Amino acid sequence: MVIVYVLLALAVLAVLVAANWYLWRRLFRDTTTGPGRARRTGVVLIAGGWILAVGALVAERAGAPFLLQRVLAWPGFLWLALSVYLLLAVLAGEVVRPLLRRVLERRAPRPAAPAPSPAPAAPSLALAPPAEPAPPAEPAPPAEPAPPAEPAAPAQPAPSRRLLVSRVVAGAAAAAAVGTVGYGTYGVLRGPRVKRVTVPLAKLPRAAHGYRIAVVSDIHLGPILGRGFAQTVVDTVNSTRPDLIAVVGDLVDGSVKDLGPAAAPLAQLEARHGSWFVTGNHEYFSGAEQWVAEVRRLGLRPLENARAELPWFDLAGVNDVTGEREGHGPDYAKALDDRDTARACVLLAHQPVQIHEAVRHGVDLQLSGHTHGGQLWPGNFIAAAANPTLAGLDRYGDTQLYVSRGAGAWGPPTRVGAPSDITVIELASTRA
Repeated sequence: MVIVYVLLALAVLAVLVAANWYLWRRLFRDTTTGPGRARRTGVVLIAGGWILAVGALVAERAGAPFLLQRVLAWPGFLWLALSVYLLLAVLAGEVVRPLLRRVLERRAPRPAAPAPSPAPAAPSLALAPPAEPAPPAEPAPPAEPAPPAEPAAPAQPAPSRRLLVSRVVAGAAAAAAVGTVGYGTYGVLRGPRVKRVTVPLAKLPRAAHGYRIAVVSDIHLGPILGRGFAQTVVDTVNSTRPDLIAVVGDLVDGSVKDLGPAAAPLAQLEARHGSWFVTGNHEYFSGAEQWVAEVRRLGLRPLENARAELPWFDLAGVNDVTGEREGHGPDYAKALDDRDTARACVLLAHQPVQIHEAVRHGVDLQLSGHTHGGQLWPGNFIAAAANPTLAGLDRYGDTQLYVSRGAGAWGPPTRVGAPSDITVIELASTRA
């Protein structure tokens, strides 16, 4: 097994090296005429970006001093996103490259045809009269000496057509990548948008028709998204005036010691039936027991494989599957058995893969997050392959599953093709 992991790691490393060599070649080597400062700058930029990225990942997971994490996080994680879109843009440029070369060939001026030489004049047969001798010319005054001519500057050779095409494609690729990452980062930092979804439940009594649950997932407070971002999320949630707030995991990427102040605004969450919390996989990387205690102190009610009987339905919550490593995994029997199955049941579970157990236990609606909707296109294809539902509302037998794309972002504070959201689920009674 160890050999398999080593071979896999070597394969991944080989792919990364090849991809970055390709980037350097297209962006720096092919756009210059020879070795020089530009090519050396490219090596430093690409290698330095990956050193910062790996450093940011290691520092976060190893619990390095929080100041070091913050110093490494911005450049390191942004480089991860930028390198993805640089590679995609340069690959797209391979399609444009031959087309652009043909356009330049058609517009290139054609060499002019040589002018025909004048035909020699025919000899005249008539005898011309003898010419009279010309009068002697007066001597011309001596001419002033001309100033010495300045030496002409050597002509700069025009760049070859191949070099010009490489520069145009590289410039366009860099601009597209920077613009994509910049806009995706702005979308995260400005805060999530509210999404509203109506979910009909057959067992929901008529009195609960229109009941609103604000679903918040994947905030990912950490070295980049801090207290200000948490305040934005809280203000957005409160503005929807929900009846209940469900925080379905991945609240933080770091310890209570480092991120306790950042999470403090969660104490301001307001809902008629309170704010509830279940763990996500990242809580188990950050000290799940400490965070459960901290959110309880802030006024949220953790559901650790537990159930609460609300006026019109049961609200249950299970731990994330990652907790199995610490002996605190999900226990569906503890949370869902011995309940009145005539009542509707809403289950909070971080990962969509937990839907299969929810179906077996007769849950009516499961609320999840975890996927981020893919976060960075085309990562959505990978996330869709690993999860039964990527985002939105889906049905599995008699159980419905809603997956939020999340409020924040992990790693790069960037989203492309998967905008962040806070979802207000409005429960609808089919008896109404």
